[in-house]
Amino acid sequence: MNSLFPIFLKLEQLQVLIVGGGYVGLEKLTAVLANAPKTQITLIAPEIRDEIRILAVTHPHMVLIEATYQSLFLENKDLVIVGTNDKVVNIQVQKDCKVRHLLVNVADTPDLCDFYLGSVVRKGDLKIAISTNGKSPTFAKRFREVLEEILPESLQETLDNLQQIRKKLKGDFQEKLTKLNEITSVMK
Repeated sequence: MNSLFPIFLKLEQLQVLIVGGGYVGLEKLTAVLANAPKTQITLIAPEIRDEIRILAVTHPHMVLIEATYQSLFLENKDLVIVGTNDKVVNIQVQKDCKVRHLLVNVADTPDLCDFYLGSVVRKGDLKIAISTNGKSPTFAKRFREVLEEILPESLQETLDNLQQIRKKLKGDFQEKLTKLNEITSVMK
């Protein structure tokens, strides 16, 4: 049973640390920037890929530190993502995060994760996160592709219209909910 609690974080209001400057670090960085491009990100690694350096040029909220990991880099951070190919470093970061009560994701190591970075479907303001409880990221990716294909491009217009209707509705919460349920019942 998948007991994960789904949540959408306002990353742009948080300080995020990414440990790892290789391919996995790039993948995690790209995921963060795709969802919240103004996030304050510090990325630390002894070696940093050129693709990451290019992203840093176009994202002024990103700081790159070319150094080996030390626990002092966790100061004033809210969330940590680890993507190195060094298991000893990955475990050390996770332990240091636990001591500081920081949520941490260690790539490809579900047992060390407090949260997973799921596959995400985006259609305008609609975001759907897909989780397989860490069992098959490939399935989540394929399912995301299916949803992206079947969800219409006009979905944003529908969301905008529903927002306008919601703003104009009168009455208490229950009356508004009843009316919005009537309007959206065509989606069944």
